[in-house]
Amino acid sequence: MNELPTVGAEEEFLLVDPQTGEPAPRNAEVAAEAERRGITLQLELSSCQVETTSSVAQTSDQLGEELARLRRGAAQAAQACGLQLLALALPPVTPHEFPVTDTERYQRIGAQFGMVAHEQGICGCHVHVEVPDRAAAIHVSNWLRPWLPSLLALSANSAIYRNADSGYASWRSVLWRRWPVAGAPPFFTSPEEYDDTVRMLIDTEVILDQKMIYWDVRPSADFPTVEIRVADVPATVAETVLLATLIRAAVMTALEVRDRGEEARRLPPAALRGAYWKAAHDGLSGRTVDLIHGRGAVPAREQLSTLVQQLRPALDALGEYDRVVDELDRVAAQGNGAMRQRDAWRRRGEARDVVEEAATRTLS
Repeated sequence: MNELPTVGAEEEFLLVDPQTGEPAPRNAEVAAEAERRGITLQLELSSCQVETTSSVAQTSDQLGEELARLRRGAAQAAQACGLQLLALALPPVTPHEFPVTDTERYQRIGAQFGMVAHEQGICGCHVHVEVPDRAAAIHVSNWLRPWLPSLLALSANSAIYRNADSGYASWRSVLWRRWPVAGAPPFFTSPEEYDDTVRMLIDTEVILDQKMIYWDVRPSADFPTVEIRVADVPATVAETVLLATLIRAAVMTALEVRDRGEEARRLPPAALRGAYWKAAHDGLSGRTVDLIHGRGAVPAREQLSTLVQQLRPALDALGEYDRVVDELDRVAAQGNGAMRQRDAWRRRGEARDVVEEAATRTLS
């Protein structure tokens, strides 16, 4: 392995009324309170959301410590404003509205994209991994495409929505794909092809600007990183660290493959779309599509184990193989966010129980 790449993560969170669990459109107030406490929060499209951004980390331990600090600070700022911070990809309680944050750009998006923008109270997790250049980022994007459904299944954390079981482990990912440039990234042959496509989307007013490239993998416009954004926001810090570690090892493996002169695998579009749907629907507790070997109905946990073994040289280089295996075993035994949401929901059919479960896990 070459020099180990750095990693960072952005996590989006819901702000809710602690009495009702309803989304609370007060992100500017919470961000101002957090700033007084030394925590910088980004405002998202919905004014019911805030986002934390970690510093660059050399190890998974560093990343975990940073994410825990940011979650604590953001939660304290929300509490000071009479609100609650939740690591949930969707609000379980029916929202009256998702007001668009009052900035010039977000208001333009709200005006142009209508209900897609005004029903945008969804929270994801974005992992950034260092790469040598944009050509490497494009190769990583191509190589990751067969494994993105597995990462979605692992992180699924949006089963309960609008006071009902959605029938999906990750309903967020289904809603997210309503944007014109979202979901699985296309297969690109070069950075130039990527840039030409982005230019066409902007010129034809399909999107307003480059920041609206919402594909689940994209090269950063500002930093030497590739951004992987397929995941629901995980319920716990440990689950975010697990996700980020797997993604970091996957990027390392993709670059190793590139160094050997091997091309990334192209996929039939229908198969990739089907795998995404299956992962969103079943999550970690069901079955998925094995896009590498062309098999269907593979247990999602088995497919994750296959990914771990493919990534083992990179995980060994990071010193993270044992941790990843142990964490996956723990998640299998205790469930991920979506599975725990459903457990809470089945007790009484009350969204409030899901909110309380999420509140406990957000700072665990």
